[in-house]
Amino acid sequence: MSSTNSNSDTGFLSRVKSTAQSLTATRRPWRDFLDLSSFNLPISLSDATTRVSQNLTHFRVNYTITLLTILFLSLIYHPVSLIVFLLTLVAWFFFYFGRDDPLTVFGFLVDDRAVAAALFVVTVIALVLTHVWANVLVSVGVGVGLVILHAGLRSTDDLVMDDQESPYAVLLDDVDGGVYEGF
Repeated sequence: MSSTNSNSDTGFLSRVKSTAQSLTATRRPWRDFLDLSSFNLPISLSDATTRVSQNLTHFRVNYTITLLTILFLSLIYHPVSLIVFLLTLVAWFFFYFGRDDPLTVFGFLVDDRAVAAALFVVTVIALVLTHVWANVLVSVGVGVGLVILHAGLRSTDDLVMDDQESPYAVLLDDVDGGVYEGF
């Protein structure tokens, strides 16, 4: 009987290990995320929105970790809410951070952004039900403000993104080697 418990413990630990490895694989290096030399003011509103779009795509896991950390810190003095948050954090690890394959529900592929949005809504609702709505509202506001500020001020010139990952991938389809007829 102890060998069965040992095998299930090993399976659980290997799943936690693979989740942690997957998290570190999809997360961008924090030194790139916080590189002070890459911060400057955008030259126009169009440049700012392009930066926000590209940075939100490129650093989405880093931004998610930042938002969850701010939310966690706001709950330090609320033990019941902290337990609820930790339970929802387990869902985050298994449904968002720990997946290597796309999530499929009833035969349909679910985009990572939809998974993150759904988990975020579930987390906020669970915390609001523990009567810490003011903490949740303030921490989410502060977190979203910091994310938008970072995404708008961080230059995207040094980012290396795969064409599939870029929000502008559709515009880049014919750039690499496409021959235009008539020229």
